[in-house]
Amino acid sequence: MPFCKTLPENAGPPVIYTSYPDIYGPWSEMSEVLMNGPSPFTEAEREVIFSLAAGASGSNYVFTAHSEVAYARGYPRGLLERLLEDVDAEGVDAKLRPVVAYTIKLGRTPNELTQADADAVFAAGWDEKALHDIIAITARAAFMHRLTAGFGFIPMSRERAAEKAKARIEKGYVNLYPSLAERKA
Repeated sequence: MPFCKTLPENAGPPVIYTSYPDIYGPWSEMSEVLMNGPSPFTEAEREVIFSLAAGASGSNYVFTAHSEVAYARGYPRGLLERLLEDVDAEGVDAKLRPVVAYTIKLGRTPNELTQADADAVFAAGWDEKALHDIIAITARAAFMHRLTAGFGFIPMSRERAAEKAKARIEKGYVNLYPSLAERKA
């Protein structure tokens, strides 16, 4: 049950977004560009980064919601859970391995990152824009973790998350919320 008694039992971020559109309209617009705009990473890879960052920080709500988006975008079911247990788990392209390692380390123990971690990302062929995107996506996951935990939101079921993943892919991060999409227009 959410901590605010005026919120419905199954409340999630959309309730907060639509209650405070002046704050979360720009947030959703940033999220749309970060997750679906120009990037060295595909949209699916960005959902993997986002999911792993959320899972690494312990956010069951955000991990459940966004791992389903990564799975809907074609990643094999169960891969993200395996990567959180073992960054060297099979099923990830070699070029993406240092990205996975950097993301998980940034999500779990950010003060332990070193130049060697960034250099591993660069050595795999990624540029500074890619490193920026890893950092920004991981920061976005940390924000969402605090938002969902702070309000006491209960993680949705995998089935519900899978349904919502389809809508997120189809509509994006702004148009998913009609009142925010109207604000943008």
